Amino acid sequence: MDAVGFQAYIVRASLPDAATADDYVAWLRDEHLAAVIRAGAQSARVVRMDADGGVVVEVTYEFASESALKEYLTRHAPGLRAEGLKRFGSERRITFDRRVGVVVATAGAGPAR
Repeated sequence: MDAVGFQAYIVRASLPDAATADDYVAWLRDEHLAAVIRAGAQSARVVRMDADGGVVVEVTYEFASESALKEYLTRHAPGLRAEGLKRFGSERRITFDRRVGVVVATAGAGPAR
């Protein structure tokens, strides 16, 4: 599938330690990614990176169109965010950053499984 033109919704979580990151990635893998796919995303990719004093986990969701992303952000994202905050609230010292962009190029044989 050629993803050029897809809308990318990127959520970056900065986590204080490896144990918290393990919990967060397990929740993403076991529950949250599937919920976002059911809510309209075409795909999701999780990347875990070691950072000074913690771990960063970045998730990129791709949506087929701007309208599909807007539908997700207005109808589904608030509830899914609330669920995440309930599990990983401020007491776990996680910070989130969200960005939206357009996929302008892709290359390669596809993601590793």
